[in-house]
Amino acid sequence: MADVTAALLTTADGRPLKAALAAAQARAKRRAFLLVLPLLAFVVLTFIIPIGQMLDRSFHHDGFSANAPATVEWFANNPEGTVPDEAAFAALAADMVEMKKNKTAGEAGTRVNYTLSETRSLITKTARNADDLKPPYKEAFLAIDPRWESPAVWQAMRSSASAYTSDFYLSALDMERADDGSIRRVAEEQRIYVYLFLKTFALSGVITLVCLLLAFPVAHLLATLPMAKANLLMILVLLPFWTSLLVRTTSWIVLLQGEGVINDLLMSLGVIGDDGRLKMIYNQTGTIIVMTHVLLPFMILPLYSVMRVIPPSYARAARSLGATSWTTFRRIYLPQTLPGIGAGSLLVFILAVGYFITPALVGGADGQLISNLIDFHMKNSNWSMAAALSAMLLAGVLVLYWLYDRLIGIDNLKLG
Repeated sequence: MADVTAALLTTADGRPLKAALAAAQARAKRRAFLLVLPLLAFVVLTFIIPIGQMLDRSFHHDGFSANAPATVEWFANNPEGTVPDEAAFAALAADMVEMKKNKTAGEAGTRVNYTLSETRSLITKTARNADDLKPPYKEAFLAIDPRWESPAVWQAMRSSASAYTSDFYLSALDMERADDGSIRRVAEEQRIYVYLFLKTFALSGVITLVCLLLAFPVAHLLATLPMAKANLLMILVLLPFWTSLLVRTTSWIVLLQGEGVINDLLMSLGVIGDDGRLKMIYNQTGTIIVMTHVLLPFMILPLYSVMRVIPPSYARAARSLGATSWTTFRRIYLPQTLPGIGAGSLLVFILAVGYFITPALVGGADGQLISNLIDFHMKNSNWSMAAALSAMLLAGVLVLYWLYDRLIGIDNLKLG
């Protein structure tokens, strides 16, 4: 019996069966890893590394610290609130000479200008006249430009003295550093970022709600129709995916503009007069209408994937027990569609938060979102500010994703 048991627990080449199984599992894991390695490399190169670079840019900028070492050293040796003395101006003069020699005044000035506007021109102007900076240095600086006596300029340079800074996040929160180094809110007329963040999330919520109200009956119809008719209707749902986004947006501009098709149709029906044409474009209304059309399929598909597997017998059983149509829908049907509602709402909301092409074309000044401001900063080479805004937007989306996980659960996510 012992010989038979030993034979069963060994392989043909005499190895223990347990060891052979472990080796086979290890080989299977290696093959599986090699199969997903190209996808993993693609995700790392196109997703993880760019996001890491974006986060780094949002708090790292050595434009001033790398080109003004003497001034940075003076800031390090003198606490905030110290009035710049002759030694401070002497250190800055030495840095200006090097900036002129190395042609780096623009880079240093750009970094300081992110904290205090118009300082780039001040630094480049002074660097061009660096040969005139002779003792006494303070008088020489003031002779070039009186703004060198301003505490705000020195505070801006102090904030820029470190390669790592939170100034971009402060600006993204409509905050700034005062002359004494304390943090305060910017003037009311300059508070734009927080308002745009709130506006972006509010409009995205409205778009998500409208998409849900429109998609629910369509998805229900798709799930209950015979397969042949459902497939035909599904083609109409998917048709926008096969049409260029630019073409769809341009078509909506033709429909919604003051002299567009919809206004002309309402006039021909006598609903409105020529002086009462509806303003449905280049404002928030246009953004909501067009983005709802663009994102509607992303709500329909998750709902349909959930609704098609709900047995119709549940509703019939509820009706046979005396439940009304509303009670059957509220207590039987709707709870089973919650995973699809959550998945579709999450998908549409995240896409709406990050959209910038459609708001840029149809939103005008009133319908712009935070993504349009990020695009503006990128086009104007303020990558650090754009990165800070992007990081805050990413953080907001992750918080919403976490809330979804807490309320519904990622395991219940139904995307198709």
